[in-house]
Amino acid sequence: MDIFDRLKAATADDWNSYVDHAFVRQMGEGTLPQAAFRTYLVQDYLFLIQFARAWALAAYKSRTPADIRAAQAGLAAILDETELHVRLCARWGLSQRDIESAPEHQATVAYTRYVLDCGAAGDLLDLHVALAPCVIGYAEIGRNLTPEGVEALAEHPYREWIGEYAGPGYQSVAAAARKHLDELASRSMTEQRFEELAASFAKASRLEADFWQMGLASA
Repeated sequence: MDIFDRLKAATADDWNSYVDHAFVRQMGEGTLPQAAFRTYLVQDYLFLIQFARAWALAAYKSRTPADIRAAQAGLAAILDETELHVRLCARWGLSQRDIESAPEHQATVAYTRYVLDCGAAGDLLDLHVALAPCVIGYAEIGRNLTPEGVEALAEHPYREWIGEYAGPGYQSVAAAARKHLDELASRSMTEQRFEELAASFAKASRLEADFWQMGLASA
C-alpha cells in the first residue's frame, strides 16, 4: 500500500464525501443541472489559477532537479487543464473574459488558500499531500465514471469533461503525481508525521466536497 492508499484508508469518510458527492453522481448520470456545471466550470478555472501558483511554489520548495522537473510537469498539466475549461466554457456561452473576471466563490478561496498555506508553512511533502485529492482524485473520479470506457458515454452531456480526466493523458499525470508523492514520503515521513498528513489530506478532501456543493447550490 503506497502513501496515497494509506491516506485514503485513514480518511475514508472524508474521501468518499468528495469522490462520491452528489455532484459527481449526477454528472455521471447526466442529470446534473446545467447551471451547476456552468458555475463549477467558472470557479474551477479560477481554482486552477491558484493551483498553478501552488505548483510554482512546489518548484521553489524543491531541492533536487527531479523534484523541480516534477513541479514543472505539474504546472504544465494545470495550464493544459485551463485550456479545457476555456473550450468548455465557450460551448456553454461563456467567454474567457467572462470567466477571468468572475469573483472567486468562498469555496474556491477556502481550498486554494489552504493548499498554498500548507506549502508555505510546510515542506514539499506537506504541499503534495494537500494537492493530492485534486490531482489524483480527479483521475479516480474519471475512472469511476467510465466503467465501460469513454466511448460508451456516446452523447452524454458531460462526456468531454469526464473523458478528459478518464483519458490516458490525465491518468498519466495522476500516476506520476502519485509516484512522486510516495517518493517524498519515503524520504521524510515518520509514523507520527503520518497522522498530521492524514489530517491535512482529510481537510483537503472535505474542501473538495465543499467545492462540488458550491456548484450544486448554485442550480
